[in-house]
Amino acid sequence: MDMVDLKEKAKHIRCLILTALAEAGSGHTGGSLDLVDIFTVLYFDHLRHDPAHPDWEGRDKVVLSIGHTAPVLYATLAAAGYFPEEEMMTLRKLGSRLQGHPSYEFKLPGLETCSGSLGQGIGVALGMALAAKMDGMANRVYCVMGDGEQQEGSVWETAMAAAQFKVDNLCVIIDRNRLQIDGGTEEVMGIDPLRDKWIAFGWKALEIDGHDLSQIKTALEMADITKGQPTVIIANTVMGKGVPSIENNNQWHGKVPTKEQLTEFLEEVRG
Repeated sequence: MDMVDLKEKAKHIRCLILTALAEAGSGHTGGSLDLVDIFTVLYFDHLRHDPAHPDWEGRDKVVLSIGHTAPVLYATLAAAGYFPEEEMMTLRKLGSRLQGHPSYEFKLPGLETCSGSLGQGIGVALGMALAAKMDGMANRVYCVMGDGEQQEGSVWETAMAAAQFKVDNLCVIIDRNRLQIDGGTEEVMGIDPLRDKWIAFGWKALEIDGHDLSQIKTALEMADITKGQPTVIIANTVMGKGVPSIENNNQWHGKVPTKEQLTEFLEEVRG
């Protein structure tokens, strides 16, 4: 897709997320919206994957470590053709394949693993990447993490291991919106200077505007050609991106639009 088509696809995914969350009556709006541009570039421009054959052995894999932002993963998979978009309206409902946090139990096409316990996704992703290298496969693994998640000790244990074993088919993408459920990350437990820390742990560290499609594309391509070390992309984002009236508002971390607000928000997204 060219940049114009990618922008339109991102708008569509944001509308799917908002509509599904309003129907569910619960969920996490802010973080789901701010990851849309990253997921759009991943699934519609970068990944080797096949929605018609979701278990293809040569596929690249995406691990969503911040499981509460599952709506962005579900909406992107639906838009890519892994399952009907109408199924988005079952989000968080009893028996649905679209649980509040990704659940492998329901065998949703395109879903690689369960997630939600923060700090664990990167370890799972490292295991997948190591397995691919040991099997002589060309698969790449992408782990999407939150910035509040950087406060977890298990993240840094895995970061050391990935650098030690030169796992260059692993790419971590950090959603750096500077907000977590209890407030600003630097107020709760400061993680800056984040880029310097990852470099010190032996990673190639890139920092980008997480809403600039060209920068996302370029960073992913740079990660592909980096050899001998894993790559982390620190994506500076705005919580609630795409709906100006709620952008950068921590109250929307775990809040969803009412049916009345939904109409307004969809108009904001569509411009």
